[in-house]
Amino acid sequence: MKNTIQRTLAIPLLLIILFVGNSFTSKTLRWEHLGSRTVNYKIDRDVIKVTAKEGGFRKLKIKVTGGAINMHKMIVQYGNGKKDIISLKYNFTKGSTTRLIDLQGNKRVIRDITFFYDTKNLSRKKAKVHVFGRH
Repeated sequence: MKNTIQRTLAIPLLLIILFVGNSFTSKTLRWEHLGSRTVNYKIDRDVIKVTAKEGGFRKLKIKVTGGAINMHKMIVQYGNGKKDIISLKYNFTKGSTTRLIDLQGNKRVIRDITFFYDTKNLSRKKAKVHVFGRH
């Protein structure tokens, strides 16, 4: 009788652990770091190369560390040669991030991402731009 009760309780408990654990890992492990660039103290552009081995992505997120920059736009070049011009017009402070950027179409293989920006850095610390992608 004791074994029957233990089995009856064990199966639902295992299922709960499986589903709850899976929901946490699937949400937190999906952002991949695609690349970073340290920016200069002027109006400039930088390119981050992304390889096909990293797969296709549906969303992007940009984070800036180290200093402040004024991001104007970014151009996402896909593996098939098509481009998306995404207007950002955002003043990044140290540690700030963009909204989630939805990419057109289904999972898209990204060849490279070009950023256009200028610095607004009174502290003279160079900012670093980080790009993250989600499948």
